[in-house]
Amino acid sequence: MQNMPHINVFDIFWLFLILLSFMPLMRQRMLEAARLKIMRKIEKNRGSRVITMIHRQESRSLLGIPFMKFIDMEDSESVLRAIRMTPKDVPIDFIIHTPGGLVLAAKQIAHALMKHPAKVTVFVPHFAMSGGTLIALAADEVVMDENAVLGPVDPQIGQMPAASIVSVLEKKPVEEIDDNTLILADVSKKALEQMRQTVKEILMHKGWEEKRAEEVAEILSQGKWTHDYPLMKDDLEKLGIKVSTDMPEEIYALMDLYEQPMSAKSSVQYIPVPYRPAGNSAESSK
Repeated sequence: MQNMPHINVFDIFWLFLILLSFMPLMRQRMLEAARLKIMRKIEKNRGSRVITMIHRQESRSLLGIPFMKFIDMEDSESVLRAIRMTPKDVPIDFIIHTPGGLVLAAKQIAHALMKHPAKVTVFVPHFAMSGGTLIALAADEVVMDENAVLGPVDPQIGQMPAASIVSVLEKKPVEEIDDNTLILADVSKKALEQMRQTVKEILMHKGWEEKRAEEVAEILSQGKWTHDYPLMKDDLEKLGIKVSTDMPEEIYALMDLYEQPMSAKSSVQYIPVPYRPAGNSAESSK
């Protein structure tokens, strides 16, 4: 009779560690499947291709270290590939949630969406700042949650606003400004003018009159506000940017599948069910 293999505590411990190491990967696969299911449902309901660009912190690594994403060249390559794969007569629904990122990548995405022959709708469930706003401006229709925001598109040089760097030239004699600041100011002037022209071109492509497009491009790109200033629906409509709030419920459900990393204690808590008005609750209890 053969002896049964002996399993000790250390074997169980190592098996547990191996299983634990695969848990994040398994969970991520399940999340991706759930996301694709909702995306297919939106496509079926709207007769469109859904493309998402959602930048949130997610625990993707073995050690669960969160990474904050921004618009980068990998994003632009993926989006452009998805647009090329979309037939010219199929509308595009672009769901975006981003703090911004590289101007080059954002401009590529904006121009690709702008050139798509069929209708392009950009959905903003929470926020699309900076480069995200540039992409939203290129859409035929912008749909936002009532409390969602876009933001200014003024360029940043390093960690500093280009408009603020240029303002140094107006406040100090050139002789008192160091060479590095002068170089930054020169680059900043070019960046501001390039962004102004980009926004103007996008708006004129959408049929805006040139003078008005110039005015709005000036407001959005030249440092009127701080870079993180939130532009809500009313602010955008005052600028002449039409915004709808007809957000499909499936998009909220999709966003719920992009969770932030779990911390020791959440700073926000609520009972996750919709509440009925007080009158209805009273009637139902009779």
